[in-house]
Amino acid sequence: MIVSANEIKRHGVSLFDKLFEKANEIIISVRGKKKYVVIDYEEYKKFREYELEKAYREVMEDIEKGDFHSDLEKHIKMIKNV
Repeated sequence: MIVSANEIKRHGVSLFDKLFEKANEIIISVRGKKKYVVIDYEEYKKFREYELEKAYREVMEDIEKGDFHSDLEKHIKMIKNV
């Protein structure tokens, strides 16, 4: 569901409650371009959980492959070279 920023300005955030009855995400357009996405808090919590699980799996894969180091000085040098 796409809603313009002007509609939100006119109707206020209570508009979201009405729109969430029809869709689980709302795209806000600004000057005709899609700019923001609004989701309800429960969906946001699920999304964050998926992100954290994905990051954890990636770290565990790196550890299994040996693609990491624990040398602090080496890490600092690597950061400075970036």
